[in-house]
Amino acid sequence: MSETASKAPGAPATSGDANRWKALIFIALAQLMVVLDATIVNIALPSAQTDLGISDGNRQWVVTAYALAFGGLLLFGGRIADLWGRKNAFVVGLIGFAAASALGGAATNEAMMFGARALQGVFGALLAPAALSLLAVMFTDAKERAKAFGIYGAIAGGGGAVGFILGGVLTEYMDWRWTFFVNIPFAIVAALGAYFVIREPEGGRNRNPLDIPGVLLSTLGLVALVYGFTRAESEGWGDSVTVGMFVASAVLLIAFVITEAKVKAPLLPLRVVTDRNRGGVYLSLGIAIIAMFGTFLFLTYYLQIVKGYTPIKTGFAFMPMIVGMMVGSTQIGTRLMTRLPARALMGPGFLVAAVGMLFMTQLEIGSSYASIILPAMLLLGLGMGTAFMPAMSLATLGVEPRDAGVASAMVNTSQQVGGAIGTALLNTIAASATTSYISDHIGSASSRSQQQLVQLEGMVHGYTNAIWFAVGMLALAAVIVVVLVNSGKPDTSVVTGSGEGAEEELPVPVVAH
Repeated sequence: MSETASKAPGAPATSGDANRWKALIFIALAQLMVVLDATIVNIALPSAQTDLGISDGNRQWVVTAYALAFGGLLLFGGRIADLWGRKNAFVVGLIGFAAASALGGAATNEAMMFGARALQGVFGALLAPAALSLLAVMFTDAKERAKAFGIYGAIAGGGGAVGFILGGVLTEYMDWRWTFFVNIPFAIVAALGAYFVIREPEGGRNRNPLDIPGVLLSTLGLVALVYGFTRAESEGWGDSVTVGMFVASAVLLIAFVITEAKVKAPLLPLRVVTDRNRGGVYLSLGIAIIAMFGTFLFLTYYLQIVKGYTPIKTGFAFMPMIVGMMVGSTQIGTRLMTRLPARALMGPGFLVAAVGMLFMTQLEIGSSYASIILPAMLLLGLGMGTAFMPAMSLATLGVEPRDAGVASAMVNTSQQVGGAIGTALLNTIAASATTSYISDHIGSASSRSQQQLVQLEGMVHGYTNAIWFAVGMLALAAVIVVVLVNSGKPDTSVVTGSGEGAEEELPVPVVAH
């Protein structure tokens, strides 16, 4: 990309917007809120269920309503951000998210709770891609971009674990309703800050008309996919509705791809996904998230049920992973991203995380925290932090400014869909391994205490079985990176065009050959 192109009239200088570091604070705060929300509610769920009289069969909807709306509408949200302006989409998303959180905190019955969670998902789908694409268009210098994405990546990864701690504290010492109300101050501060500080670069909007068939097909296809996996978890893989959902999802998503190839102004320009680097990033991130999400859930149950930890102690048990993520993304990733090709960070990152998972396959009832869980957490955090960093940046690198929102939405979509699949898939593997273990061993248990022991052993056996599967997923993510992601060593000049002429040019990643 020529220097002159990157400095089109009306574009910011190479250094980018003067307020960009202040803007990063508010973007990071919003990202923290969205990530927190994904885990904080899990800790509060048992208390909320009792208070609102939600049945065991329906309780999954507290999580599923959010995941369906968020995962299903992300592409649409990203396109709205490109069309309407990322700053506008970001601020509206924040205000809406705060209102939906207030509704959830004030819920008096299950319908109100499910509705609030779905609304949170809708506004999250507007907010998340707008946040990431703002970073992509505001930080154009490669070294600064590395730093900005390092901070963002650390928050995206570590925020979930912070959610466990905060969820535990609020549920134990206050009330589950505060796990919703806590979003409101975050959202207000981030929205006010963004409104006054963010200056979006000129000429990056996509003013083409909205692709309505694309919106409908992608939303319905993703909703069917996410719902299929969440239903498989509760009803089993052979359930006729589960199978129907997967078939419908495949048909809708194939129709979506065909439509996108033909329409003049597609919702998801196929050039965004067919780029080898970006395609490799979306795929490997999604697969790695499958491994991560399921493991979060097992560890929470293992620590609370098998080890008898309180919600707060469980939250703090996740701290080494947060530390690992912070170090991996802000120290290793940021320092090496401008010196090494992305795959030289992502591949080894996923493998280090896989080694961390290997530690966890050794879990037994009597395992000590210090000998197994602590090193596993550190390695998992370190590996994922190192891999996330270049992945977030590469996913939006060299994208035309008018496609930045959709490219960012694809990162979020691969994470959301990966999370939904991971929870369902690994839970199902764990449950069937637990059932078969208990049926094989319960006969030899004569006393009540022996039977309880067999049940706990069965539970841990199920977790370790599923964690072996997660090890394989992380190894697969590493292989995908090495095979598909071929971005060379990044140059330290400007990496994305943003200017009035940017609509016509097609920037490519600047690599040193």
